[in-house]
Amino acid sequence: MLNMKRVQKGFTLIELMIVIAIVAILVALAVPAYQDYTIRTKVGECVNNAAVAKLSISEYRETVGSYPGDAGEAGIGNGTTVTAGVSEFCNAFAYTGGSAFDISVNIGAVDANISGVIQPTLTASVNATSNNVDWNCTNGSTAAANVKYLPATCRGTT
Repeated sequence: MLNMKRVQKGFTLIELMIVIAIVAILVALAVPAYQDYTIRTKVGECVNNAAVAKLSISEYRETVGSYPGDAGEAGIGNGTTVTAGVSEFCNAFAYTGGSAFDISVNIGAVDANISGVIQPTLTASVNATSNNVDWNCTNGSTAAANVKYLPATCRGTT
């Protein structure tokens, strides 16, 4: 009678179940983070799309010496509606003129699970030292629960 040892081949059921449980936990943590990331990307796209309007307004201010009276004068839209930069996720940019210039970025439905408004505000001001136009982004009319979706530079209130 030969004394033969059996060599184990493959994994046991318990080992496979442990691996599946670990993968499930990792997926449960990763999916919500990924969803937040995709929403922040869409919101960031809208804020970045305002660059066209910001450039037109800055050039107007530096050339003429004052802010444009309306979006049409700046060459970016009609009246208070800014059409430059509007895209799939950006409903519209609203114009507010005066001694300072504000662009409100009205962001549309980027995700069905979001309720409330996401509407950051870009405000122009003239740098006293360089006489250049500087832009400051704030959370504007964004609902408190949605501030986390704004770019980091737009999360403040001032």
